[in-house]
Formats: sequence, C-alpha cells, structure tokens
Amino acid sequence: MGFGPLPGAPDSSSVLVEGPWTHRVVRANGIALHVADVGSGPLVLLVHGFPQFWWAWHQQLIDLAEAGYRAVAVDLRGYGASDKPPRGYDSPTLAADMAALVTSLGEEQAMVVGHDVGGTLAWTMAALHPQVVRSAVVLGAAHPLDMRAALRPGASAAQRRASAYALRTFQIPRRPENMLSRDSRWVRELYDRWTGPRWRGTPSYRADVERYAEAMRIHPVSYCAAEHYRWLVRSVPRSDGRAWAASMRTSITAPVLHLHGDFDTCILPLTAHGAERHVTGPYEWRLLDGVGHFPHNEVPGIVGDELIRWAKSTL
Repeated sequence: MGFGPLPGAPDSSSVLVEGPWTHRVVRANGIALHVADVGSGPLVLLVHGFPQFWWAWHQQLIDLAEAGYRAVAVDLRGYGASDKPPRGYDSPTLAADMAALVTSLGEEQAMVVGHDVGGTLAWTMAALHPQVVRSAVVLGAAHPLDMRAALRPGASAAQRRASAYALRTFQIPRRPENMLSRDSRWVRELYDRWTGPRWRGTPSYRADVERYAEAMRIHPVSYCAAEHYRWLVRSVPRSDGRAWAASMRTSITAPVLHLHGDFDTCILPLTAHGAERHVTGPYEWRLLDGVGHFPHNEVPGIVGDELIRWAKSTL
C-alpha cells in the first residue's frame, strides 16, 4: 500500500460502538469480516457504501430486530473492523464476500439491503449469486449497467459532473488517500453536497458525519475505498470489467425494492430510474421527497418501515 498510518489516526476498535447488537468477526471468502448482529428470524444483511461503515444502519438494526428479523450490518472488505488486504476491491470480489458471508452466518438466503457501493453489490449479488438473495433493497444506487451508460461521454453531462469524485479525484495517485486520511474536511464536504434538506442541519447530522469521517481515517481504509473506484473506472476496457458488465445482463429474478432520494446529487434520480428492465421478479421504485443520497440516515423511520414491509412480503 506504500504508506503507513498518520499520527493520531484511529484504529479499528473505534468502530465497535456499543448497542443492543453483538460485534462478531466472521470468516468469509478467505477474509475476516466484522459484523454487528442483532435479533432472530429471517436474515436481513445490511451493506453500507462510501464514505460509511456498518454504523450507517444502526437505527435499522434496531427496527428490524424488534420486527422479528435477524439484522446484520457488515463492514465491507477494507472498511471499519474488517480485514484490509491489498487487493480484492472489484465488484465481483466484494459481492462474493457478501454471498459467502450469508452462508458463514449459518443462513441459506437473506434479504440484501445495499446503499451506494453496497447497492451496486446488491445488484451484483442478485445477478451472480442468486441462490443467496431472497430479495433485495437498493438505496442511492443505479443498476451497474445504467450507471455505466450514464457515464459514457455524451450520455449524461449531469451525471458525469456528479461523479467527478470517482472519475477524477479517485483516479489520481495518493490524492484521495491524503484527502480522506488527514482530516475530516473532504468527508464533510461530500455530505454537505449529497444530503437533502431533511437531515442537514439537524443535531444528529454533524455528529454522525464526524463519526463517518473518523472511520475513513483508520489505516488503510482510504486506500481500500479508492481502489474500488479505481477498479470501476479502469476496468471498463479490460477483460475483467467487460466480463462483469456481461454478467450484469443476467435478468434478476429476486424481488427488488428501489429507494432513491429526489435530492440525490451523487447518483441522480434520472440515472437510477428505470432499473425494472433488469428485473423479471417483482420490482418497486419509490422516490423519497426531500431526501438526498443517504435515505437510511436522512429518514431512518421511513426506510425502516419500508424494509420491514418488504421483508414481510418477501421473506
């Protein structure tokens, strides 16, 4: 990875926030994944995105457990208290991590809930590992083929501008690592840019953003996060990227609930809308009023109710 932790950087123990959940380390796909596990019943696997970690789902963990489900929020490979190997940050490998986690948790299937990068992985799991995906909920993420189409030159200038952080910043050697690991300013800027008016300015907003920013400073999370975005862009012309894109043409048979904020300035609603063409199973699209890129944080009660409704109808 070529660099060490900066003085004063937090360590992985900083993400082990106490609560009604149990912190566990589970072996899956050859690595150790940290999870927060609570409740009993059918499994709901909660997969975070950038720039977050398992804590993004803390309210939904409680809501789902109280509704009679086993809720498990995971730190992705490279994040939080999970292993941080030097490679494996492509979407197929990350999705394989999550598919293996379902079985390592002792379950055959799960309702997979994913946000942002986690949403991309939910789509990927449903296409490549349908045997473990009973149903899916996608938040703040377009289907990978729709996202690729929107980012082609001349397709959507607005989405290319919104994705400049991935297309430009993350492609510069060492720049995102420095921006994420030195202090919390860039993470704060991203949240201020991507959130809608319903959460921004509330008492919980700044405290939660600072918690996410601190988790990004754990060594070497900044490198691991950057590697995923580097793969997404640089793999487009390569055989591995073409193979993933081809696999994503597989029709998804699992029921999919697609939640998106109408104020999402990271993944534009127009980019995410229309994903039903990739799904042959039941599909629902819901646009959330006054909500940005983080629905599960901005309107946690609404998202919790939607997850429970979808779980009751599909698990």
